[in-house]
Amino acid sequence: MKFSESLIKTRREKVKEADSINADLLIRGSYIDQLASGVYTYLPLGLKTIEKISSVIRDEINKIQGQEILMPVLQPKENWQKTGRWETEDNLYKFTSYYSKTDLVLGPTHEEVVVPLAKKFIFSYKDLPKYLYQIQNKFRDEKRAKGGLLRGREFIMKDLYSFHSSKEDLDDYYEKASNAYKNIFNKVGIGSKTYKTFASGGSFSKYSHEFQTESDSGEDLIYLCKKCKVAVNKEIINEQSTCPECGNPKLTEIKAIEVGNIFKLMSKFSAPFGLTYRDRLGEDKPILMGCYGIGLGRLMGAIVEVSHDKDGLIWPIEIAPFKVHLINMGDNREVLTETKRLYEKLMKKKIEVIWDDRSESNGVKLTDADLIGIPIRLIISNKTLESKAIELKERARDNSEMIQYDNILTRIKEIVDVK
Repeated sequence: MKFSESLIKTRREKVKEADSINADLLIRGSYIDQLASGVYTYLPLGLKTIEKISSVIRDEINKIQGQEILMPVLQPKENWQKTGRWETEDNLYKFTSYYSKTDLVLGPTHEEVVVPLAKKFIFSYKDLPKYLYQIQNKFRDEKRAKGGLLRGREFIMKDLYSFHSSKEDLDDYYEKASNAYKNIFNKVGIGSKTYKTFASGGSFSKYSHEFQTESDSGEDLIYLCKKCKVAVNKEIINEQSTCPECGNPKLTEIKAIEVGNIFKLMSKFSAPFGLTYRDRLGEDKPILMGCYGIGLGRLMGAIVEVSHDKDGLIWPIEIAPFKVHLINMGDNREVLTETKRLYEKLMKKKIEVIWDDRSESNGVKLTDADLIGIPIRLIISNKTLESKAIELKERARDNSEMIQYDNILTRIKEIVDVK
């Protein structure tokens, strides 16, 4: 993509309405645009980043046999009445259809949809287990939307639901999902700062688990065991003051952002809809469930909160909208010819590249490159032409290096493969 043809208009000044680092940098870098409190448009750069995050998530969930579906946003009142949540959930967007006069909900979650759906496909033990997931917009009437993408009123969620014939089978899949989450957070660059965190399991199991990313801007307090690299949330620390895994009494309080959660639902949602299966003896038995959520926008915001500097964003290479940010310094014929040649070479090799071809000063181009945060920056100038080289700088590093023309693709591949 050429910068001059893109929908990118960067800002120099901090965004007054932004209440977080991620909102400020993503708006200034032309990744998102705020429509209303907690409601954002994903611009081309932001959409490409979300799609990369989606791809990472899909890859890992497909590995644990998840089958992707897409369920309706509109949900009937009757389904929520069956589970008792029509009256108890205070963040539902409820409305009445003008024509049909029926009451509807804009879905904040999809247990009330996926369970009656599963009832049409699961009848006997031969149909189990099943794992269904989607990536879709959700709606929650947050009392106070805040933190940019961390807490919105409309947001993108991956929600996975598993269906099992036994507690043992549920437990086994729960661990597979937990490991898949660890892989996801490693791939998007926050694995070293993200901890599996013990939370209350309610009346259905001893624990559920959150995945919390350490960040000074986090709104949650968690208590980290440095021996096990697991944590407990505030609710659990009030019940016990030691690590649930090793008994370590020395837990360190840190601030964190919740980026995912997994929960054993047991029969909480299957029972109200009469979702059962017939076992080998022909007897009807309850189906047990698990649910597993990741907010994609929240994850994107959390990555920004932990991966930036004073100059702008620093994207992990796996999810960056482009791998390479190409800059020509100066617009004389030789520089432009060589830059165009490299641009076409990168495109031919299917290396994602944005070329800043604007007639702007070198300072503006470099400032925008730092703000936008593409992992690899390539510069061609009169100086590089003299040495028949290209200046390469990784966004996360301070120093640049000069790479000979013939070696540039190999060097880029080395960086991409290592990451």
